[in-house]
Amino acid sequence: MGDEFDAVVATVRERADPDREERAQLREAVETLTARIEAAIEALPVEADVVQVGSTARGTWISGDRDVDLFVRFPPGLPREQLEDYGLRIGHEVLPDGREEYAEHPYVVGEFDGFDVDLVPCYDVEDATAIQSAVDRTPFHTEYLNERLDDNLAADVRVCKQFLTAIGVYGSDLRTRGFSGYLTELLVLEYGGFRPFVEAATDWHPPVAFDPEAHGRRETAQPSRNEDVTASDLPFDDPLIMIDPTDPERNVAAVCSEESVARLQHYARELVTDPRVELFESSEPAPLDADGVRDAFDRRGTTPVAIGFETPDLVEDDLYPQLEKSRAGVVGLLERHEFDVLRSTAVSDDDRTAVLAELEVTERPAVQRHEGPPVHVREHAENFFERYDGAAAAGPFVDGDRYVVEREREFRTAAALLDSDAIFEVGHGAAVERQLGASYRVYQGREVGTLAERFGVELAAYLEPTP
Repeated sequence: MGDEFDAVVATVRERADPDREERAQLREAVETLTARIEAAIEALPVEADVVQVGSTARGTWISGDRDVDLFVRFPPGLPREQLEDYGLRIGHEVLPDGREEYAEHPYVVGEFDGFDVDLVPCYDVEDATAIQSAVDRTPFHTEYLNERLDDNLAADVRVCKQFLTAIGVYGSDLRTRGFSGYLTELLVLEYGGFRPFVEAATDWHPPVAFDPEAHGRRETAQPSRNEDVTASDLPFDDPLIMIDPTDPERNVAAVCSEESVARLQHYARELVTDPRVELFESSEPAPLDADGVRDAFDRRGTTPVAIGFETPDLVEDDLYPQLEKSRAGVVGLLERHEFDVLRSTAVSDDDRTAVLAELEVTERPAVQRHEGPPVHVREHAENFFERYDGAAAAGPFVDGDRYVVEREREFRTAAALLDSDAIFEVGHGAAVERQLGASYRVYQGREVGTLAERFGVELAAYLEPTP
């Protein structure tokens, strides 16, 4: 297996490694941009410098990736408003066709010589524990890894990123909730290579914890290897814990979900058992058309139901937590009304969003059972009897030791439930709730097939799930 594994990794590495021309193009772009930034800084009434960060600064970028991250560091005593003003002023001067985006504070993104450039202001703090803005720690990440990653480890990081991307768990955005580039680099560094990392991951028992600089155990004189630390040693409650070696208060893997960890383990076992290049290649299912969606649900014998609405004008990291909150709320509503939910999902593009639930029950009876208190609990039993006497479809009557009534069911179909004001009784993100209040459409059964025109790939992935 060793030779086969190594041969596969060698093939992937050849594809992932940027060639000499690509590296030269990057170097020239960074040198030109840096000179422009330094010229723009000279016009400001404050000292500052520029530093390259991210994967292109650490030599861990994959061929074809065109991201350049440049941070302008300002004195810690500069007021936040001035930092933002100076940062945007430099950004627009260096990237005149750029646009503003916002994380903890605004910054400018744009294109230069075929590269996607982020130009971000930050504070030049002494260390990552003194940050005034979340981005202030990023230069320390680059410094830490540049001191420890040699060419072979950097190549293994690129292979690892290719693997994580192919299996759908690369990215710390709140849609993916997977492995960030920094986390990937730390894991490869921790294990001393890609192969020992994936071999170890096959036997992880979450929560899995790493503390490269032994921040969690100050009594330890030297940093501990991963075998020596357990999750109980550390103040975090996540399936994967990687203490930031530059900031002991931060878990680098905090965003990584249980599902992403489990998916990594599944495909790590696949790779170790049967090494093949295909595990490093991203793929998505062929999109289903409307009839394909209808036929798939017909074969399953279930009833799909969905609510569709205009996508709120939010960046993805704000949108997807709100969609997840709405999905969970809709599922809870359906379950409380006894429409048994088999599975659910939320899909979205720039214009439209749909929250879909697959039901085991198509329609509920006209009546539903409602149990009251035991008859011997006199006060409560009498109140129950008086409340429902003559007001129920059947009862009250005694069943066992308690009163029972059979009430008329308010909603016999899920579509009727979701088309009522009950949809606003569950938790939604603020922007999603506003869109629902403006307008939404309910789809049930074969109507859901019409969503395939927009979400054919997503529905195919839902109906043909993979690990």
